[in-house]
Amino acid sequence: MTRRVLAVLAVTSLLTVSPALAADGAKVFQLQCKTCHGAKSTPMGPSLAGVAGRKIASLADYRYSAGLTAKAPAVWTDANLDAYLAAPTKFAPGTRMPTGLAGPADRAAVVAYMKGLK
Repeated sequence: MTRRVLAVLAVTSLLTVSPALAADGAKVFQLQCKTCHGAKSTPMGPSLAGVAGRKIASLADYRYSAGLTAKAPAVWTDANLDAYLAAPTKFAPGTRMPTGLAGPADRAAVVAYMKGLK
């Protein structure tokens, strides 16, 4: 298996949402994501409430980049969230999100946290 496949499998296995994993994700989110992503969409970034399972680039109150709009009508699955967080500009060329999260454990934790955002 390739390293990428192994990494995806490792992250997928971590995505069983446990309270501890989601709590770790909340900490990472507060440090890395909250500046641009709040409870409501702003010009800096869309709200991530309900993002898990939602269609990509689907909030009416946020103007998405062409890179993310091109992904519609795909859905924010665990795998898509992980890929975007790993390398935003690779996942959606032209996206305005400047950096991602390098560590698979941090990405898995943030995805677990985002799955609980309502």
